[in-house]
Amino acid sequence: MSGKLRVSGGSRLLSPSGNTTRPTTAKVREALMNILQKKLIGAHWLDLFSGSGAIGCEALQRGSQRVVAVERNKKAAFICRENLLNTAIKLSNEKYVEVIQGDAIKWLQKGWNSYKEKCSSNLEAQRFDLIYLDPPYDCDIYPLVLENLLQGQWIKKNSIVICEYSPLKTPNVPKEWKEEKSRFYGKSALLLISPPKEYSVDTDSMPPQKDLRVLPESAQERFHKEEVQSFSRKS
Repeated sequence: MSGKLRVSGGSRLLSPSGNTTRPTTAKVREALMNILQKKLIGAHWLDLFSGSGAIGCEALQRGSQRVVAVERNKKAAFICRENLLNTAIKLSNEKYVEVIQGDAIKWLQKGWNSYKEKCSSNLEAQRFDLIYLDPPYDCDIYPLVLENLLQGQWIKKNSIVICEYSPLKTPNVPKEWKEEKSRFYGKSALLLISPPKEYSVDTDSMPPQKDLRVLPESAQERFHKEEVQSFSRKS
């Protein structure tokens, strides 16, 4: 475990040792946040194959209200949990973070309705606005993930899915999906896509934008304990 990763603003993150994950570079993270900009404010962010959780930490810092990360590797999931939790507690606004240690496909196949039944608040029970998909570059899993996002109704009609991939191997994206943007950054590339035109789902309104208060120390401690409980959830 090391602390070489940093988010914008200089905060240090933990990173898994060895080759268990491939963290998204700072250049790519910053570029993506600049592309999304206002879409991040109050957003519900789903991070699949999350690794260290660095991209989710950036999303929190740029205004996302909720981040749910799914990571199969136990050690990486633990580090992701620590990074997201530490980032959320440092911010002045209330945030919800959750890490699910398990297989992303199996988790998606359960569907949003099944997930919603386990939610204890309106903030949790929201479909996702922004979905970050960053599997191993040599893994052609993009079509299967996209299919399950639709079939499980995890996303909204205006959601954006961000695929990170190697320029040497372009993702096989079903033609029904609409390409919004594509960008290249050396050994990494990003493809932003939106759901097929015929995709239909009950539209979730964003949670009411209440005045978000700074958490006092006592509330931060309670927040920490409550969120740690959520991290015990398995797929």
